[in-house]
Amino acid sequence: MQNQTYYTVRFNDCDPFGHLNNSKYIDYMLNAREDHLSQYHQIELGDFHKQGFGWVVTNHEIQYVRPAAYNEKVCIQSDLIEVGDSHLLVEMTIHDETANTLKAILWTKFTCINIKTGKKEIHPNDFMNLANGMLVSDVNTKHGLKGRLAELFKKNQVAG
Repeated sequence: MQNQTYYTVRFNDCDPFGHLNNSKYIDYMLNAREDHLSQYHQIELGDFHKQGFGWVVTNHEIQYVRPAAYNEKVCIQSDLIEVGDSHLLVEMTIHDETANTLKAILWTKFTCINIKTGKKEIHPNDFMNLANGMLVSDVNTKHGLKGRLAELFKKNQVAG
C-alpha cells in the first residue's frame, strides 16, 4: 500500500524566491503523515490520546534536494521504517507530481509518552501489533538518512 497524498504549494508558505519555506516542508510532511494514517490505516491520533498515550517528536533529520515552487503540485509519501519499544521512525518524502524527482526527505523519530505524566512510555502490546503490521522492510536505517539518500540515488529510484 502506497501512503501518498498530493498538495499544492501555497503562496503564504513560500519564501521571497517563490520556493517552499524550509520549515514548511516539515509541516507539509507531518500533516500528510496524519492524513495517511487516517486514509490508509483508519488510525486517528486522537483515539490514542483518549487511551492515555501519544507521541512527541524527539528528532527531525531532513535533507533538502530540490526546491518546491509556488503553485507546484507535490506528492508526499510516508512510511513507518522502524518500531522500538517506545519510539517510531517515520520516513517522509516530497517529490514532484509524477513522484520521480525528489524534493526533500525527512526522518522523524517519535517517542511514546504517557499523556498524564508526560514521561516516556513503552508502547502497549496491541499498538505494537498494529505498528509492526505497518512497518516497511525495505529501508535500511543503519547508515542513517544520508546513507538512505545515497541508496535512493544509486538505485535510480529518484532524480535529484
